[in-house]
Amino acid sequence: MRKLENIQPERVFRYFEEICGIPHGSGNTDEISAYIASFASEHGLRYVKDEMNNCIIWMDASPGYEEAAPVILQGHMDMVCEKRPDLEHDFEKDGLNISVENGYITANGTTLGGDDGIAVAMMLALLSDPSIPHPALECVFTVDEEIGLLGAAALDTSVLSGKRMINLDSEAEGILWIACAGGSCLKSSLPVKRTTQSGVLLQIDLDGLLGGHSGGEIDKIRMNADHMMARYLSELKEEAEFGLVSLAGGLKDNAIPRSASCRICVSEEEVTAAEKTAERLQKDLRTEYAGSDPGATLRVTRLEEGEYAVLHPTSREKVLFFLRNLPFGIQKMSGTIPGLVETSLNLGILSLEEDRLYAENSVRSSVGSAKKDLQSQVIYLTEFLGGECEVTGDYPAWEYREKSPLRDRMASVFRSMYQKEPQILAIHAGLECGLFYDRIEGLDCVSIGPDMSDIHTSEEHLAIDSTERVWKYLLEVLKELKD
Repeated sequence: MRKLENIQPERVFRYFEEICGIPHGSGNTDEISAYIASFASEHGLRYVKDEMNNCIIWMDASPGYEEAAPVILQGHMDMVCEKRPDLEHDFEKDGLNISVENGYITANGTTLGGDDGIAVAMMLALLSDPSIPHPALECVFTVDEEIGLLGAAALDTSVLSGKRMINLDSEAEGILWIACAGGSCLKSSLPVKRTTQSGVLLQIDLDGLLGGHSGGEIDKIRMNADHMMARYLSELKEEAEFGLVSLAGGLKDNAIPRSASCRICVSEEEVTAAEKTAERLQKDLRTEYAGSDPGATLRVTRLEEGEYAVLHPTSREKVLFFLRNLPFGIQKMSGTIPGLVETSLNLGILSLEEDRLYAENSVRSSVGSAKKDLQSQVIYLTEFLGGECEVTGDYPAWEYREKSPLRDRMASVFRSMYQKEPQILAIHAGLECGLFYDRIEGLDCVSIGPDMSDIHTSEEHLAIDSTERVWKYLLEVLKELKD
């Protein structure tokens, strides 16, 4: 029996379940792309599949809609791959273990990929049902959105004729998103040297943090495990001598790290200082982040005595200087849109390798000059310490459009269906809309989606009733776009 049997809308969840059975993490989209192309062939629909694995499927207008302007529907097929530390799951090969509980779909210890598998499922459900009234459709399925909007950046948009686009990559019902931040990934590499040191090897683990999306949850002021592990080492330096053996945290540049760990070498006499520093800092962090990360836990585990390759003292100071002076979190709130984060930076991946410290930061801003300035700060800090910094995945902001007939029509449909006003907002997270807006002259765009919680984490949930309402809303919007 299918796990999502008899859940409405049946057709949407049938496709969502099939998608969940296909490994489709960012950078691993061959199979999901082939699945979408096969779907188009089986339904006799014209499509293209490019070298990046992006797909576009065209569907003719329904009877009576032949004169209506075409509509672009868009979402991405890749997902963030995160799991609980104790769970064995190979995202490269395994499908997701989904289940239904209390009105939500979850993946039992892994990310669910509702971001943005539900958009793919909705588009396939729409394309598979000729009875649904709609203008001509151009359904765009992009790849590698979660690692820098790479698919959308490479997409040939010249094959699209639509000037109206509904993006299906939002996670809050009742909101019409009409602008988003631009962003980039900064990859810093600092050379380090090592020496040898004898002593007791200790492992320090920081976990119990909520993490989350560095765009959607950055305003919740959640703790960044990478930065706080650096704080532990900085505070320990005032209490004891230690050699730094390893340091790592985070899996994605656009996910707030939930855990970090390091290994240090200390003398027998300094073990107590390492333990007491952890106890004190854990207490401080639980107080400082009482409203966001009350479960933050620092553990010190004694391993064994021996001789270890540790950072040379100069390299250790360089690493700590970099991490303690690297900006993180919200840098500026918008001065024109109340409550909107304008500019932020998230250290998402940290790894101390044999001969370098590697760090990936996600930079976001709805103001181009502010984004460039923050990039310059990170580049300057990296290069000042003798390292190199590469900017990748740079994408433009989706700017607010004062006159938007699509927004006005969708707001009207919302009022009619929900008997209340929709929220019309800008978002700090990056959406692919910015790349389409930048390339398709005169594009009128709105982003919507059903309620999801804890995306990009192993606690991700997709609300079933919200998905049904948003599906019906999308159908009603398409029905109303007859002119």
